Amino acid sequence: MSLWVSTFQYPDGGACYDAVLKHRQSSVFQVIDNKYGQIAGGWLAGCEQVASPNCGARPAGAKVELVVVHNISLPPGEFGGPYIADLFTNSLDRTAHAYFEEIADLKVSAHFLIRRDGDVVQFVSTEDMAWHAGVSQWRGREKCNEFSIGIELEGTDTHLYTQEQYARLEEVIRKCRHAHSALEDDAIVGHSDIAPGRKTDPGESFDWQELQSRLGVEGLPLG
Repeated sequence: MSLWVSTFQYPDGGACYDAVLKHRQSSVFQVIDNKYGQIAGGWLAGCEQVASPNCGARPAGAKVELVVVHNISLPPGEFGGPYIADLFTNSLDRTAHAYFEEIADLKVSAHFLIRRDGDVVQFVSTEDMAWHAGVSQWRGREKCNEFSIGIELEGTDTHLYTQEQYARLEEVIRKCRHAHSALEDDAIVGHSDIAPGRKTDPGESFDWQELQSRLGVEGLPLG
């Protein structure tokens, strides 16, 4: 969104559906690390859930076909604290920081937030539209909110993302694929790819090669 606008675990309820060995570019075999359960009814089991009012039903017949990776930090360049959740739930205290006066009236959200320590917070069901993409276009199709899932990484264009964030991003994407059959393995872009000139996130600090290696795909971000 960019406003500046292994320990192997089984999730509760059953064995991991994607607990498989895979080969990384480092030539080291690793087990896919699952911290959370699967997505059922649009919600990721086991993660913190904070319902945002900034969402809507997808158009009739619309399917999830794209994942959009963003970054966000509030205040800008600072991590931790409640402010991202406050923004997404329309409860941001505009007096808490000078910058908040500029953004307090925005009505925005994302499906998921991945914090610096890898904890995942979900704000909107993946069955519904989150308001994350804004004016956007992908492969000639406008209104990307209608057919995408938005994932915010707590970070900035210039701060390196953590390995915990890459691990959870991999997990969330895999589980979105499992829940939404129309979502192709490599249908992943940055916000900057669908809103060029308007948005820059996830920025130069995001390692697309790392994500490709984890997911076993090539050619990211997908144009």
